[in-house]
Amino acid sequence: MQVHLSDDDEWLQRERQRIGRRIRVTREDRDLTQEQVFLAVPMNRSHYQQIESGEANPTLDMLLRIARVIGVTISDLLR
Repeated sequence: MQVHLSDDDEWLQRERQRIGRRIRVTREDRDLTQEQVFLAVPMNRSHYQQIESGEANPTLDMLLRIARVIGVTISDLLR
């Protein structure tokens, strides 16, 4: 099976959006605001918003920090 670059780019975008939604839903389930999370991580507001919307490509370290702040494991965010 040959994967085309544009197919790969679309897949990556969908996966980033899926992870971002999982972060947002989990954060909201724990009654945390975006501000509480991005200040605790720490990171700037716009970058955090881009992660939740799937526009940013967060590092593993950033995902680990976000998971810790919202009280889940990174595997919870990636499943």
